Amino acid sequence: MAIRTILDLYRHDVEAPRPDHYYHYFPGGKRTLSTEQMLARTACLAQSLSELGVDRGDRVMLLSENRPEWHMVDLAVLDLGAVDVPIYGTLTPEQIAYQAQDSGAKVAVVESEEQMRKLLEIAGRCPQLEHLVQIEGEAEPGVLRFDDLTRTSGDAEAIESRFWDRAAQVREQDLMTIIYTSGTTGDPKGVMLTHANLVQNVLSSAPRIPVYQDDLALEFLPLCHVLERMVGYILMWRATTKAYCSVYHVGDLIAEIKPTLFTGVPRFYEKVYQKIFEKITTASAAKRALITWGIATGKDAAHHRIAGTPMPALRNVSFQLADRLVLSKIRQGLGGRVRFCISGGAELPLFVNELFHSIGVQIMEGYGLTETSPVIAVNGAEPGMLRLGTVGKPLRNLEIKLAPDGELLVKGPSVMQGYWSKPEATAEVFDEDGFFSTGDIAELDDDGFLLIVDRKKDLIVTAGGKNVAPQPVESRLKQSRWIDTAVLIGDRRPYIIALISPSFEELERWAAQNGVDADSPEQLVQDPRVEALIAEAVASTNAGMARFEQIKRFKVLPITLSIEGGHLTPTLKVKRRVVEEQLAEEIEALYEQ
Repeated sequence: MAIRTILDLYRHDVEAPRPDHYYHYFPGGKRTLSTEQMLARTACLAQSLSELGVDRGDRVMLLSENRPEWHMVDLAVLDLGAVDVPIYGTLTPEQIAYQAQDSGAKVAVVESEEQMRKLLEIAGRCPQLEHLVQIEGEAEPGVLRFDDLTRTSGDAEAIESRFWDRAAQVREQDLMTIIYTSGTTGDPKGVMLTHANLVQNVLSSAPRIPVYQDDLALEFLPLCHVLERMVGYILMWRATTKAYCSVYHVGDLIAEIKPTLFTGVPRFYEKVYQKIFEKITTASAAKRALITWGIATGKDAAHHRIAGTPMPALRNVSFQLADRLVLSKIRQGLGGRVRFCISGGAELPLFVNELFHSIGVQIMEGYGLTETSPVIAVNGAEPGMLRLGTVGKPLRNLEIKLAPDGELLVKGPSVMQGYWSKPEATAEVFDEDGFFSTGDIAELDDDGFLLIVDRKKDLIVTAGGKNVAPQPVESRLKQSRWIDTAVLIGDRRPYIIALISPSFEELERWAAQNGVDADSPEQLVQDPRVEALIAEAVASTNAGMARFEQIKRFKVLPITLSIEGGHLTPTLKVKRRVVEEQLAEEIEALYEQ
């Protein structure tokens, strides 16, 4: 069967039914759905939405954590030739109102009572929103219950037949989704992607990702994130069993779920790295030596695995022993069965990537944007297709080139149609040859592997005219167990400074062990001994860097930079403009010293 649309990918899932094909994990519980149950509820939902007036081209907003119902809504909306508008649960009512008004959404499907309160608050400002649907919990008067829309009220076989009849009428060039960018600067823009955009990205990315039917894939990165969503479509095509849980609960549930693969953003992998080294630093001297030896042995094995060369016999025996005594026990923290992970959304620090490979878990780091559906390049599992420190080789169906200033330009079937209702903004990101401007400064090595230097708009140009890419420096700072997030400042300034959000969990543990008495985060970060810890990390980062790149002064913040505080996007990227605005006094004080 030719693959034209997302519904064609889903058909592969349906044609390989097995019991308990979908798992939904949540604190204290688990539920399962078979392939047949998933299809039956999805087909009923499509029929119900059609009866509510959803038609070709209409927009349906979806606000939910990861669960099977997310994909039910997605597939039911697409079956009608309509367009889904997925949004993050962390958005405020004002942000939701903007996206509802801008997209002209006709229906909104919302997970919970808490999220529905946001919709009810802004519904009066969104007259085009004709229906509100709630997935779980007690629904307010006038709000439709999801279970009512997915319950069979007629001939189930006929409803499923109509589902596939409608699916056959969907065209590959039909608009399938509007995904709003995170909005690190200004209002978010709605990225328009067609079925062809996503399907072509799936078909071109899948050969790099070794996914099989007998895998158990965990989806915890929000499905409204285009990377998790695209990977989810690969899982459909491969008929892979899926487990869903919230990103907020994955740390508590992953050992129970025991996935064989998952997708995450760099911050997740950094947290795992920190947990591993926390155990190393608190272990006895003998155990610390054993773990250090095990990881070093695993690193040697990883180098051979990546190069596709056999290990010498004696070193292989040493590795097998290290794997049994050390590495397998570290992997138990991820459930014990993980074969590989996918990383995207931001730069993955090299030291984190090396550790995962050393413990026997490959990370396939890739790169892309919402506007490119998303993958532009990704490392592969086969020898010669993986190079740590890069984002892999570009997909074969894409043309790429570097502008004179180093900006990466891309053209191909997975590049977006444009920004919803913003023709001028669309025109700004395409050149006369149809290449899309990614906004990222990149390099290509001699073997064709792509290296992303930094966001073009994030590059710091000091008052002395020197260019500094902040992300690599920030990544080095985060190698310290004491630092959670770092933000470099220095554009048009005489020197570089850093705002440092510490790892309070680590600092509080250290303070208890060292007799540091602090009643609040403010008191803790003001203690000279804490500042000395951070100063040591800054000095280590500065070592080997050019003078103009070095951090001259820093401020230890008494807060954790977060999504809730407005400092981070839902994909955990720093909103530099917001940070600079909120912490303007602290910044100016560092330059006045």
